[in-house]
Amino acid sequence: MRSPETFDAYYVETRTRLLHEAYALTGDAPASRAAVRAAFVVTWHHWRKVSGLDDRDGYVRPLAFRRARRKHTARIWHRDKSLAPEVRATLDALAKLTPRQRELLVLNALSSLSLTDIGRMVGLPRSDAERELQTATSQFSLARDTQTTDVRRLLQDLAAPLEEIRWPRATVIRRAGAARRRTHTVIGAGVAAAALVVSGSLVATGADAEPTSLSEEKVSAGITVHAPEPASATGEPIVDEAALLSPAQMARFGADLDWSETATTDNLSGNGLLAPCQRERFADPEGVTALARTWEGTATRTVRTTVGKGDRQRTRKRSETQVAATAVQLVELSRDGDQAAASFQTASVWYAGCADPRTQLMDTRTVKRVGDEARAFRLRTWGKQPATLTVGVARTGSLVVTTVVRSTGRAPSDKATLTGLAASVNALCGTEGAGACAGRARSNRTPPLDIGAPPGFLSVVDLPPVTSVRGPWVGTDPERARTNFADSPCDRTTFTGSGITRARTRTFVFPETPNATQQLGLTQTIGEMTPVRARKFVETVRTRIRQCGQANLGTSVTPLASSSSRVTEVSVWALSIELNDSQSFPFLMAIVRDGTAVSQLGFAPGNDQTMARDDFVELSRRMLERLEGLSR
Repeated sequence: MRSPETFDAYYVETRTRLLHEAYALTGDAPASRAAVRAAFVVTWHHWRKVSGLDDRDGYVRPLAFRRARRKHTARIWHRDKSLAPEVRATLDALAKLTPRQRELLVLNALSSLSLTDIGRMVGLPRSDAERELQTATSQFSLARDTQTTDVRRLLQDLAAPLEEIRWPRATVIRRAGAARRRTHTVIGAGVAAAALVVSGSLVATGADAEPTSLSEEKVSAGITVHAPEPASATGEPIVDEAALLSPAQMARFGADLDWSETATTDNLSGNGLLAPCQRERFADPEGVTALARTWEGTATRTVRTTVGKGDRQRTRKRSETQVAATAVQLVELSRDGDQAAASFQTASVWYAGCADPRTQLMDTRTVKRVGDEARAFRLRTWGKQPATLTVGVARTGSLVVTTVVRSTGRAPSDKATLTGLAASVNALCGTEGAGACAGRARSNRTPPLDIGAPPGFLSVVDLPPVTSVRGPWVGTDPERARTNFADSPCDRTTFTGSGITRARTRTFVFPETPNATQQLGLTQTIGEMTPVRARKFVETVRTRIRQCGQANLGTSVTPLASSSSRVTEVSVWALSIELNDSQSFPFLMAIVRDGTAVSQLGFAPGNDQTMARDDFVELSRRMLERLEGLSR
């Protein structure tokens, strides 16, 4: 029986132990991990046979050891400089043994095999294995300058550098094994077909004819007898850690920062929410595999303080290091391109409609020449510690890669965002499931994505900060616009009457702000009408605002923005209406049109709770972009 549950349990139980042994054998952690992974891929390929063995390790271990040695030989310059001195000394002592002595010593110290079984594995009778093991133990002890009784402990301590090793899920191993089995089936069929073609050609040429060579037959028949296995079948990780961004590449997101990796993980532990705005553990919950890396960028500054008085006064200097940025890179592999396209859209909506409180979408860009499709987003948070979020999402084939940088200081430039995303895609180029690579990235600003909000209306993610408020913006459900709270005392605009259809209104408030500021709120009202009526509607509002400022000495009208085209119009004002000699009522108002759709926006501040005028202007332009969804 090819029981997946039995294999999965065996894989989880055995992989770390075999990795420890392979690492002691080679001193090369990446090669050992890849070798053990490859051994389990082959094991699933033959699980129907292996599952019935009394000693499954006896099948898997030799596969892992052979591949670990071969991979390590191909990496002769490999040397991990981050190892602790004790571990390095142990590996150096092991390296002075012959390969057979080293394997004897490792298996005797780390495995549960008997000396007879160990001898059989290395190709020696028990007596010879015992004698060779004694020699290996003595030579290791001399080289390590330790007692022979410490050998087992020192080899067991080699597990320490492997604690952070991340493993692919068992389902990934089984998929790779299945792919390997299919590949071998195709190759076997090809060999048989080639042989059949060759034998047939010899008959057809006759005794006096020159027979066609086997290589020529392979070409003519379109058969590759020695086809290479796909990456997943040769044991290399489907998404290798080497495909993630390096410290040197992270420098583009802040050259003045010292970037350090904080974790590389398959994101299967914890709540899985590694980045701001991320809503689920994976954008593709049914994906093949995933790999994530997190970073911290620290900045060091010199702090000067004055101490003492008079002639004894002096300045002290000290260095202060703070985390100025964090970053996340997440790579997900889906089953196919269509599923990855859906994953790309899901990840895009996470950031286009960020649900984190007090987070505003500033900019949306479509990125060209990076993978098969790509987008970039810029957001800002305006809580106790304001920050900028710089996001890139790209799909190449069945792979989706997302980079998120959160900066409390200077944010990465648009160029840095694009080149970082391109580097992420090119690092995956050529791996299993990858599609188009990246060239010289270019981007165009585009309207925000449809995030499921009511058509034409602003969303909470569009709204800018307001000073001295508590909690986040909260929007009411749109309702019929019987009353228009977006109008100002100057224009008294209504969205009722003949010729106006689908008139609706929505208000955004801060429910956590004390009741003393009940007037605080932002209201948007929308209506549709004929093109002629829509243009006239907007012009009427403009005229009323202009006349209000001219006719009322206690009212000031400050135009903030105005633009017109054949299809669209935007007008924004700041009003101040005098209530008495010591009190005035400020109000921000905008009217926009997109074709047949018209929308009015009004903001009434409360006491010291205000919105920057520039922010309100940008919000009015965002309202026009959202209005396009109603016109379509």
